[in-house]
Amino acid sequence: MTEQLRLMAVHAHPDDESSKGAATMAKYVSEGVDVLVATCTGGERGSILNPKLQGDAYIEEHIHEVRAKEMAEARDILGVKQEWLGFVDSGLPEGDPLPPLPEGCFALQDVEEATGALVKLIREFKPHVMTTYDENGGYPHPDHIMTHKISMLAFETAGDPTRYPEAGEPWQPLKLYYNQGFNRQRTLALHEALLARGMESPYGEWLERWLTAGRERTLTTFVPCGDFFEIRDKALIAHATQIDPDGGWFRVPLDLQREVWPTEEYELAKSRVGTSLPEDDLFAGIRNN
Repeated sequence: MTEQLRLMAVHAHPDDESSKGAATMAKYVSEGVDVLVATCTGGERGSILNPKLQGDAYIEEHIHEVRAKEMAEARDILGVKQEWLGFVDSGLPEGDPLPPLPEGCFALQDVEEATGALVKLIREFKPHVMTTYDENGGYPHPDHIMTHKISMLAFETAGDPTRYPEAGEPWQPLKLYYNQGFNRQRTLALHEALLARGMESPYGEWLERWLTAGRERTLTTFVPCGDFFEIRDKALIAHATQIDPDGGWFRVPLDLQREVWPTEEYELAKSRVGTSLPEDDLFAGIRNN
């Protein structure tokens, strides 16, 4: 490749980009890769998860603006570009039975129509590689599942001149990955390392849930990015309404993480180029073609 490499990360809400693949993005930015985050919704229905900010009347009334400001700060920390697709957060339904999703939300959009916005962005930015969520959304949030659906369709149609002709000149991304940073292998390694050092692990319940979760995902790609874990954490903390800086996300010391598991993981879902698995680079098979 003689042209600048380009990576597009498709995420459901502001903060997802900082909790899934953030160190990878920061690494590639440092290497001169052009990185764009496509954020599907504004996160308007996200709960205020930081106990220090719960009950703040201004935040509750202006959550959309607050989350946009948080996204801008995280974007600057990571050094990435970012665009909003403009859909409305669906919220995470809770209860038994689950309540209906709110009218007009992202998860209730027609998949074909919603994909058009992402196809337009792909054709403008021209990514060589895309990342998104697997068919389960990483976890079953309706917006994450919808993000998967439009990402898959956009990957298949962005290069087809007969599809979405109003969205610009066709462009075919070469590889599509699922974020799989929350995987059992990594969690078990960190859990055992913490216990071996006489420290408390926040992962016991996670590992118990995995015992009944069925098959494990296939990890194909391990991107070395331990030097960027601190930037990842700073970007995540920028999403102050969503992240408690004293919470479980930050209980594992960075030096231990770098020693035990210095990578972020992905599952190669689609590829238009030849590559050998496992990989250590999202652009494997592209750089030398």
